[in-house]
Amino acid sequence: MMLIGQYDSPFVRRVGIALRTYGLAFEHQPWSTFGDADRIAKFNPLRRVPTLVMDDRTVFIDSAAILAVVDDMVGPERAVLARDGEDGRHLLRIAALAAGVADKGVSLLYERVLREAAFPLWVERCRLQIAETLDLLEAERQVRPTRYLFDDELSHADVMLTTMIGFVSEALAGEFDWARWPALSAHAATCEALPAFREIRQPFKLAT
Repeated sequence: MMLIGQYDSPFVRRVGIALRTYGLAFEHQPWSTFGDADRIAKFNPLRRVPTLVMDDRTVFIDSAAILAVVDDMVGPERAVLARDGEDGRHLLRIAALAAGVADKGVSLLYERVLREAAFPLWVERCRLQIAETLDLLEAERQVRPTRYLFDDELSHADVMLTTMIGFVSEALAGEFDWARWPALSAHAATCEALPAFREIRQPFKLAT
């Protein structure tokens, strides 16, 4: 398999961590959606990451879809990041909220750096959406007494939550006061200490 995208993307990183957790061998191509768009287009005309190219050259895009494919590929006994039943539904809900925050973080970053002058109304809207969703996720984490969100084992929601926090705190450094979300910060610190997170990591840099 080949995973395309840089690890400073929370979405590429969540896929890389899952592949590493499952012990799946893959080639990593750290291509930028800006500088390497033509390379990416050969596999994904949307020129988006993550893009996962399978051994048979089938291409999957969108991190949630990729993880569903990978979970199915390894089977229920090895798909330790997945959950079923009620936990599975909550996993999808929490992961979607965290992914939404990451998306808004990207929007805010682009507004700050790509426009000659940021549009204040859009900036404030993005900041409000991020902060209020982090409030919701903070409350969710505070009422869960286990090491990770569902039990003492890592899940896809834990991974997405952590990669989102890493991205927003680095790409938008100084934009938010993380003291407002202590449970989320502690959760991210616990996950970031794990071997897969330490290996699948790249300091944020603005793509060119």
